[in-house]
Amino acid sequence: MITALQDLAAPHGVCYGCGGSNPNGLHLKSRWHEDGVHIVAEHLPDEKYCGWPDLVYGGLIAMLIDCHSNWTAMGYHYREEGREPSSLPRIDCVTGYLGIKYIKPTPMGVPLTLRAKVEGELGRKTRVVCEVYAGDVLTAIGDSTFVRVSTEQLSAQAHGRED
Repeated sequence: MITALQDLAAPHGVCYGCGGSNPNGLHLKSRWHEDGVHIVAEHLPDEKYCGWPDLVYGGLIAMLIDCHSNWTAMGYHYREEGREPSSLPRIDCVTGYLGIKYIKPTPMGVPLTLRAKVEGELGRKTRVVCEVYAGDVLTAIGDSTFVRVSTEQLSAQAHGRED
């Protein structure tokens, strides 16, 4: 099996959705598809993420789209630079805009497949489209923008420590 981008680029990541070191997190794993265009991930929602009886909570779907789409943007940046995701300096992106269209109710107990790719030009701001399938049924589409950043600089800004 292809090693997940998260395991290569951020093996000690703490993100709730995709960080491998978060003991309470979902540990989403995003991998290049064999077609070389899409990045895919699978997730089986736990029963605690129920929004309505037998239906997945929309917030969980949003979080999965957010994390997976972010890793899609980063994966494309690594590939564009001809670098392995394990190479330094690490490439980081953050969510600039998260757009989600819920198409059909997403049933509980069915593995979800996320299938994403970059649309348009790869740049400092990159558009990613992510489809969510429950089995073979398309249930949601994310159309979002991710911004390439220095996470150290962002953290300093957020905590009032910027120079």
